[in-house]
Amino acid sequence: MATPDGGRMPLIEHLRELRRRVVKSSIAIMVGFVFGWVLYNPIITKLAEPVCDLKKAQAQGATHCGSLYINGVLGPLNLQIKVALLTGVIVMAPIWLYQLWAFIAPALHRKEKRSSIAFFAAATPFFAAGATLGYKVLPVAIRVLFGFTPNALSNLVKFDDYLDFVLRIILLFGIAFELPVFLVTFNFIGFLSGKAILKPWRIWVFGITLFIAGFTPSADPLSMLLLAVPLITLYFMAGGIALLNDRRRGRKFKESEGGEGEILPAAPIETATPIDHTDS
Repeated sequence: MATPDGGRMPLIEHLRELRRRVVKSSIAIMVGFVFGWVLYNPIITKLAEPVCDLKKAQAQGATHCGSLYINGVLGPLNLQIKVALLTGVIVMAPIWLYQLWAFIAPALHRKEKRSSIAFFAAATPFFAAGATLGYKVLPVAIRVLFGFTPNALSNLVKFDDYLDFVLRIILLFGIAFELPVFLVTFNFIGFLSGKAILKPWRIWVFGITLFIAGFTPSADPLSMLLLAVPLITLYFMAGGIALLNDRRRGRKFKESEGGEGEILPAAPIETATPIDHTDS
């Protein structure tokens, strides 16, 4: 990792920097954990809407809500801990993503401060957009998955499994939408060119599809398609922005060379005439 003065950071300092970033990320997640713990009931009420009206069931004193149930003595406590922890990871995602970027950026560019601020400013709305899309996709995905249940059978779902599925979908969509932010920021600091981003587009499309198939909690093609299409679109948009930035950077470089904005062709170096020693 490079230091701000352009030197190289020793391994021990590299590990200390990693530890600082992990500690800061952990503190942020714990703050989000407290937030999720306090607002536990409104959170699960909102997330349960695609399956049942939990708020109405609680108001009526019902013993069950649709096909959802909690199992075991420690089930309610484990559920609240899991929901609070995943809520902390989701709510504080811009913070720990910034810490990740702040750890990587000094190794790529000395002016990491400006690029880190720009990354954080772009990462937050993109993560929010991805998480929102994940939440909007949930009712459709759940209806499709429940539709495979045979007519003669009832589908009982553990509430903690259901909420784990829901929160993982939201987190995955949010993280996936950070891809164009990373690509554009890498381009702006000069680490990746637009051609380097777009040239292996077939590999990128295959990799995105493979990533979605491997990490999406559900195996239904609908939710994977609803994530793959916008993510591939964002990838090509990031590549286009990178190409435009490369052209702007190229014009700026040519103008800095003087003349009419064009780089002068290289001229051959004239060699000196050899000295004739025959007269001496």
